[in-house]
Amino acid sequence: MAETCVCRETVSNEAGLHARPCHALVSAALEFESDLRVSHGGREVNGKSILELMTLGVVCGGELGFRAEGPDAEALISRVSELVSSGFGEGF
Repeated sequence: MAETCVCRETVSNEAGLHARPCHALVSAALEFESDLRVSHGGREVNGKSILELMTLGVVCGGELGFRAEGPDAEALISRVSELVSSGFGEGF
């Protein structure tokens, strides 16, 4: 049975959502079967597309919304939430 999970996270790394964090998010999302949508500033994009994520233009302090749908949605949301809250491993 498919499930839907959502969360909101604040980007805390100094450079915001640039190429490396976008790659980290996509790489994590691709490990799961569920679909991932990411929203910011009234726009929503495919969380498994690095190009779409980069178009959001999220800076430090920006809030991201995540919505996962599928059989492993809860695990996917947990993983991306952990990734964002850790500053994408970039130190801050």
